[in-house]
Amino acid sequence: MPNSVLWAPWRWDYIRRPESARTSSDPSGTGDLFLDLPAANDDAANFILHRGTQAFMLLNAFPYASGHLMIAPYRQVAEIDQMTDAELLEVQQLVAESVRWIRHAYRPDGFNIGVNMGSAAGAGIPKHIHWHVVPRWNGDANFMTTIAEVRVVPQLLPETYATLVAARDAVGPRLAVQPGP
Repeated sequence: MPNSVLWAPWRWDYIRRPESARTSSDPSGTGDLFLDLPAANDDAANFILHRGTQAFMLLNAFPYASGHLMIAPYRQVAEIDQMTDAELLEVQQLVAESVRWIRHAYRPDGFNIGVNMGSAAGAGIPKHIHWHVVPRWNGDANFMTTIAEVRVVPQLLPETYATLVAARDAVGPRLAVQPGP
């Protein structure tokens, strides 16, 4: 018998969904959470931190670390070379802004910032390019991640959302990125 049990009941809703609905929080939606969540117009419930004019920022519902967020264009586009200059600029501005907010809120030692483009690259939604911004701390790759392939995230998503909203409001906008629709 194991000495301890790791419970992750928040995963059960995801596991029970049909495979086709796992990419969207709304089984009746498009199957693309980057279209469905902004259309729902409930930013707090969907953990949308910022809406720009071309792209938006939201928490990852299945994070690797507290503060792990994603940035995506509103338009469903699969490849980086299919994005407009305006989309590319705003996404990169949002990446920079998210680093400021996460740094203020969590004081990480570094970041992993990457683009998910295509299913071979790990994109669960290959038809919609998106960026991940993951705060990292020295020594945070413990046995759970490296051996057991389990993530231990110390903060619930509503708390992470509140923390990053407070950081966003505290540091204020630095870039020309303005709230969008």
